[in-house]
Amino acid sequence: MAPRVVVFGLGGTIAMTSAAGGGVVPALSADQLVAAVPSLAESGITVEVEDFRRVPGASLGFDDLTALATAIETRLAAGADGVVITQGTDTIEETAYLLDLTHTRPEPVVVTGAMRNPTLAGADGPGNLLAAVQTAASPDTRDLGALVVFADEIHAAARVRKTHSTSGHTFASANGGPLGYLVEGQPRILNHPIGRTTLPAAAEPRPAEVGLVTMVLGDTGALLHAAADSCDGLIVAGFGVGHVPARVVDTLTDLAATMPVVLASRTGAGSVLAHTYAFPGSESDLLGRGLISAGFLDPLKARILLHHLLAAAHDQAHIRATFAQAGGYARPNQQTDHATAQGAARA
Repeated sequence: MAPRVVVFGLGGTIAMTSAAGGGVVPALSADQLVAAVPSLAESGITVEVEDFRRVPGASLGFDDLTALATAIETRLAAGADGVVITQGTDTIEETAYLLDLTHTRPEPVVVTGAMRNPTLAGADGPGNLLAAVQTAASPDTRDLGALVVFADEIHAAARVRKTHSTSGHTFASANGGPLGYLVEGQPRILNHPIGRTTLPAAAEPRPAEVGLVTMVLGDTGALLHAAADSCDGLIVAGFGVGHVPARVVDTLTDLAATMPVVLASRTGAGSVLAHTYAFPGSESDLLGRGLISAGFLDPLKARILLHHLLAAAHDQAHIRATFAQAGGYARPNQQTDHATAQGAARA
């Protein structure tokens, strides 16, 4: 039987056409995107489409992705072998990771898009969509969770980042590299993550505002003070391995006493350390004051994870334990994580 893949269209550059006043806007349907892919009809893969949204990637929100996750589950439960999401590249890394957190089925969920819109020579959307469908249809990509497929590379959702504003090879996984590649239309998986952290979706998500403050030279903590009155949780993207100016340490200490404050690295690769440096504002100093390490999670991924945990009303202890797993400091196990998360949720 031919594998069956469902393509959800969300908009983005891959679906954009010229606007009357100049520039491009998302206008193409998922049907039109699929119809424009050379060789897809001859691939032996049955493709179904769902025109889910037509918005720029920057305009997607948590409500959109919660509805998308529900729709994906419905399609997979009905027998689809895999799912592809097309959307704007601005937020692909966040969409993919949020979907990955709640996806416990074996079928692949693949996110893709384009850097060059269909009006340009060398538009990359059709090639990326074909590769994504081939990846979603393959038995070799089962049990890998959500994936990002771009420029014939296959990336784990927890690792991938957008690294360039215009390059067609913008997506990269600095920590660990791609999981594999598309070779002659076939996914070739070369490495597997040790495990994935998964959490059940909240039945009734609570409103949660999670801020992200990046430390900069001469930082006085003005944005941290603003977060105290407007956020339920905070990600601090520190220098290097997790450092901040000494002058903001007391502010962070006060914040960590009232909300979860997660310490990540602003560098884009590598991990926050735990006990190498000892000066005020060092990683060991901050962790000793109650901040939570993001480990290998970059600030954007850390924000997605903390938002999900707060929306599901998890307590501080479980938030800390989940970050230890997701950040690479405790070996995750998909089945026990899912069950533990259910037991740790607080109504």
